Amino acid sequence: MPRASRLLELMQFLRRRRTPVSGQELSKTLGISIRTLYRDIALLQEQGAEIQGEPGLGYVLRPGFTLPPMMFSVEELEAVVLGARWVAARGDSRLRTAAEDVVAKIRAVLPTAMRDQIDEVMLTVPVVEEPLTVDLSALREAIRTERKVTLTYQDEAGAGTRRTVWPLLIGFFDRVMILAAWCELRADFRAFRIDRITRVEPSDARYPGRRHTLVEEWRKRQKKPAPARN
Repeated sequence: MPRASRLLELMQFLRRRRTPVSGQELSKTLGISIRTLYRDIALLQEQGAEIQGEPGLGYVLRPGFTLPPMMFSVEELEAVVLGARWVAARGDSRLRTAAEDVVAKIRAVLPTAMRDQIDEVMLTVPVVEEPLTVDLSALREAIRTERKVTLTYQDEAGAGTRRTVWPLLIGFFDRVMILAAWCELRADFRAFRIDRITRVEPSDARYPGRRHTLVEEWRKRQKKPAPARN
C-alpha cells in the first residue's frame, strides 16, 4: 500500500475511535510493522495531527485536524461527485450552484491524475425534468432558524388549503420531495409533497420547542404503522 494511502487509512481509523487504540491493533489493522506505525504517527504529528499517546498506552486523535483534499481516495471522490450531481439534478438553484462549487473547489486542489478521476467519473444520476413550484431556499432557511411558515397546499383532488406549519425536514426521494412538518391545522405531524406546495410565506414567529426534539418525535412516529393524511 502506498504510504499516502496508508496515512489516510490510519487517520480515518483514528477518527472513528473515541478511545485510545493500541499500537498493536493499529499495526494489525493496517498490515504494517509496529516500527512502521511509529514512524507514520510521528510523520502525521509533524504535519499537525494532534495524535496523543505513546507506545504501550495507545493513541487517540483529537478533533480539529483534517488532511488536504488531495488525500481523497478514488472511491471517496466518486462518492462526493455522485452526491453533488444528485443534488444538482434535484435541488433548487442555490443548492445546484453550491453542489457545483463544491466539486470545483475540490477539483482545483487535486493533482492532475485525481482531477481526471472527477472528469471521467463513471457514476451519474438522471436529470429530473419537473421544475420546482416553490423556492426551497425559503423552506431551508425556516428549518435552520426554527420558524413557522404558511403554505398554500393542494391535495390530490386539486383543492387548495392554507397551512401554518413548523418545517422540520426535507426528504429527497427518487421522483418526489417531501416536507416533514408539524401542522397547526391538524395538530399533528404531516408530510407535504413539495410539488403540491404552490406558495411559501415565511414568518418571523419561532415555533415552540426545539427542532431536534420534534424531529426525534417525528422519527418515532414513522416506526408506527399509522397512515398519514393531509
